[in-house]
Amino acid sequence: MNDLSQFDPNSVGNTNNNIFGLPFSEEEARLVILPIPWEVTVSYSAGTARAPEHVFHASMQVDLSDPDFPDAWKQGFFMRPSDKKILMKSDYLRKEAELYINYISQGEVVADNKFMCKSLKDINEGSVFLNNWVYEQTRDLLGQGKLVALLGGDHSTPLGFFKAIGEQEGAYGILQIDAHCDLRNGYEGFNYSHASVMYNALAAFHDLKKLVQVGIRDYCEEELDYINKSEGRVKTFFDSDIKERLYEGESWKQIADDIISQLPDKVFISFDIDGLDPKLCPHTGTPVQGGFETDQVFYLFKRLVASGRKLIGFDINEIGISHNQWDENVGARCLFRLCNLLIASNPR
Repeated sequence: MNDLSQFDPNSVGNTNNNIFGLPFSEEEARLVILPIPWEVTVSYSAGTARAPEHVFHASMQVDLSDPDFPDAWKQGFFMRPSDKKILMKSDYLRKEAELYINYISQGEVVADNKFMCKSLKDINEGSVFLNNWVYEQTRDLLGQGKLVALLGGDHSTPLGFFKAIGEQEGAYGILQIDAHCDLRNGYEGFNYSHASVMYNALAAFHDLKKLVQVGIRDYCEEELDYINKSEGRVKTFFDSDIKERLYEGESWKQIADDIISQLPDKVFISFDIDGLDPKLCPHTGTPVQGGFETDQVFYLFKRLVASGRKLIGFDINEIGISHNQWDENVGARCLFRLCNLLIASNPR
């Protein structure tokens, strides 16, 4: 363990240190956070590509005391700097995507416009590049024995991580916290849209045995049909159904345990911040009324670890950028909680 004798966890966060003001290098840290500054296919509000640097800044305000896992941080968290080439590629392709989305929103036919055909091709090729890059980065970190977390960016970013974690761990399930199903096939013509990440994961990765979605409240008929035809591979707990169960007297513990019972022994958490009540994340890309309090989600995660299931990794994404740093502060605290849970679920 790193020598922490000169580190005061009760003092102000030191920006000369790393995430949460912790004094760990990547080599010393047990858990490495990989930031992905990418938002090419967002279909409403942009900004999440720059969330990692904003969350890093906000993390200095997070106190290190966690009553459930008080010493988890002592095993070391480290966040890599955002890759500037990835951000530049995202910025360039995002401009192309905005023109393309505006074009199709007017009812125009893409095949009739050579420039739009090229833009769509470039965007889809860029997404393939990003998926491969994320796969290589996470595969290499897992190969070094690191616990790995991904900080987006939009929700398309963890697809390569899903591949790497399956190769590392074998059969696993995903617990998805989200307002949206993300089960669309090629949304807006983008093969790897943020709205298609779970569709793509289920189609490509046979190690992904089960997808359990929680908090869903905005979806289309295509996605509902996919769920109904999945033969149990996808289990969706819709926000409206959860609320009705609560209103009719069930406890959140009962519902949380019901959710967890649907998951296999190894679980990856994919946390889209818009799964929360939008008062907590008003600048997320596609906010939807309803959703959870952070305490509800943290309790669900705590019950997951207490069930004996192994948390093998996580992503957190779609964090917005706000003038008062509210979204980023909520995101930083969610990130800290998830880091502690990942450590606690993987005792040495």
